[in-house]
Amino acid sequence: MQALINRLRIKLNQPLPGALAHNLMIPKLPTGNRVNFKFDKAPRKGAVLILLYEKEGIIRFPMIQRPLYEGVHSGQMALPGGRYEESDGDLEITALRETHEEIGVEPAQVNILGHLSEFMVSASNHLIVPYVGFSSGIPRFIPDQIEVDEIIEAPLAQLLDKGRLKEKEIVTAHGYRLHSPYFDIQDKVVWGATAMMLSEFAAIIEDL
Repeated sequence: MQALINRLRIKLNQPLPGALAHNLMIPKLPTGNRVNFKFDKAPRKGAVLILLYEKEGIIRFPMIQRPLYEGVHSGQMALPGGRYEESDGDLEITALRETHEEIGVEPAQVNILGHLSEFMVSASNHLIVPYVGFSSGIPRFIPDQIEVDEIIEAPLAQLLDKGRLKEKEIVTAHGYRLHSPYFDIQDKVVWGATAMMLSEFAAIIEDL
């Protein structure tokens, strides 16, 4: 794992694939167009965390399943993270704070390597920075009882397995029927904004 971490630290400080990787996982309407969301307000800032760790000889990262609620991301798979608060000071702190709040991982356990491209989550009007970090030990997960239905310890190899890159029709919380690519990870459907961010991460790992 250490060799991967060393190469990844260097790679994250080089030009990133960005939209080229994001576009591979765009959900589309039957017309072939994207859903066009319009908001009166500027997007809110936020951050998420891809936290690598080794368990039973397998490199993994945690994902969460959101509970069912009245919102655009109801029931979806996501990376731990959330909105920027002024008290955070910067988005790296946001990623660490939100990860602690949602899945119980102490910030002191996380070594940040860098971040991926800034990503606009159009459905909820958030501008997200995905950070990448690692833990030298196995994290102890404590799911937030309100924000997290389940924590998935996703094997990195499944993200890179082309056989797990699939497509299906997905009906959104707004009632849109979308033809969407998705990652089949631990029998979970990982699609939308999370899949697009993970697509960039997978492209970076594959290029190491």
